Amino acid sequence: MSFGFLGIQFGFALQGGFMSRIFQTLGAEPDDIPLLWIAAPLTGLIVQPIIGYLSDNTWHPRFGRRKPYFLIGAILSSLALFFVPNSPSLWVAAGLLWVLDASINISMEPFRALVADKLPNNQRSYGFVMQTLIIGIGTWVASNLPWMVNKLGFSDDETTGIVPMYVKIAFAIGAMVFLISILYTIFTTKEYPPEDLEAFRNNKKETNFFKDFYTSCIEMPSTMLKLGIVQFFSWFAFFTMWSMATPALTDHVYHSPAPIASNYNLKDAKQEELVKALDKKYNLAADKVGSSMGMYGLSSMAFALLLTFYTARFKINRRNIHLGSLFLGGVGFLMMFYATPSSLKYCFILIGISWGSILSMPYAMLSGSVNPAKMGMMMGLFNMFIVIPQIMAALGGINILYKLFGQETIYSMTLAGVSMLLGSISTLLITDKQAITDHA
Repeated sequence: MSFGFLGIQFGFALQGGFMSRIFQTLGAEPDDIPLLWIAAPLTGLIVQPIIGYLSDNTWHPRFGRRKPYFLIGAILSSLALFFVPNSPSLWVAAGLLWVLDASINISMEPFRALVADKLPNNQRSYGFVMQTLIIGIGTWVASNLPWMVNKLGFSDDETTGIVPMYVKIAFAIGAMVFLISILYTIFTTKEYPPEDLEAFRNNKKETNFFKDFYTSCIEMPSTMLKLGIVQFFSWFAFFTMWSMATPALTDHVYHSPAPIASNYNLKDAKQEELVKALDKKYNLAADKVGSSMGMYGLSSMAFALLLTFYTARFKINRRNIHLGSLFLGGVGFLMMFYATPSSLKYCFILIGISWGSILSMPYAMLSGSVNPAKMGMMMGLFNMFIVIPQIMAALGGINILYKLFGQETIYSMTLAGVSMLLGSISTLLITDKQAITDHA
């Protein structure tokens, strides 16, 4: 039931690890990048509650409740993944990011609801951790795909402003993996019909999105609001990483910032050769940053694997696990200021532990406190606590706040670390015993 998340994470990892690189290749300057990323959280804010509502009110004897949305999202995401690195200009790339993120969201949130649909509360930590294990595998493989394809003999394109061919091939592979893994879940997973199908159909006639949205907001449990604060700081940090890690780390750790073509006279042969050399050096550094970033997928996978074995047999304290994991992630971000090319991977290993927890513990804590009949809507609403901090970050939050620490882009990673530590402290707000621990 969770295998489709392999494909979803291929999409997210390629987007998160290489979208800023594509933007920079097409001429964006570092401080422009967060705003170019705004499409991603905006689509999540709009799409996920709607998809959650629709999937709550869908039932088909053959296709089920959540699976139709997996399929639609997979087809659209695969097409977007193929076209994104082939964008001819910066504005086209930004527009395709909008399409890509909306499509991934169509698939993703019903997957969260599917686990809650099919598993009792005492198995949900195990279920969400299993999702995280598969997500970790997808993150690591997808983050290393451009490097792997490059090693197969597809070299860098020496034309300035052109995305390398090996990056385009990696995105095409990601598109195929996305579609195939979703199809595997669709064909191998059975969904349960509503307990009272007639009552379900009657209720469907009486409800509408806006009424259900308003009611769900009013009925939002206090645990969800408290988790929202934790999510705010956690996702502000990760959005900062996705949008700024490539420009920050290629510059600070590898001393190879992306050349801005407009700063050079490309009609001069020497200047043109210099730009090509700098661009090649930047692409090599960006490959290494992407590969290092893949370590957070690998460590989240290892963390999830340990939790999978443990939660299969024993009860856990979800809050304490999340608190400690976010703390380690914060330390990982702060260490980036002192990182070298050989030590950078250790920063991402710590960040991966927090990522493994972010993808499982909040959902496990939330799922036991919401109405099962509105699981899709509630998961979509919960996503608002994920996308709002990202929108705030994109609209200037990153650029304004990181410059309180210093002018260099590496201080954006310092900002991410501080935000993650605040998220760790905020977990102490969660006091509901039903949310904190597994129970039968």
